[in-house]
Amino acid sequence: MKDLNKQKTAVAIKYEPEEEAPKVVAKGKGYLAELILEIAKNNNIPIKKDSKLVQELYKLEIEKPIPPELYKTVAAILAWAYNLNQKLKDKFIKNFLK
Repeated sequence: MKDLNKQKTAVAIKYEPEEEAPKVVAKGKGYLAELILEIAKNNNIPIKKDSKLVQELYKLEIEKPIPPELYKTVAAILAWAYNLNQKLKDKFIKNFLK
């Protein structure tokens, strides 16, 4: 029997500037986690591995704002994703203009 605590876990978060805080939009373990990760990869959504944060976010309800105690950590992840997207965009434009 598989140890459920060792199953892959994934959580997807989304932030819209007009909303009060980021929210969990998907979460799952095992096959569902694999599916979330596959969808993210297929849509060029950055994936950040942070098992401690995933454990905390997994406890939250889907479509509910994250609690204030997670703002700083989630803001760092969103900033990382934004910067990564900007770098990829700049690289694409640079290569396109060659």
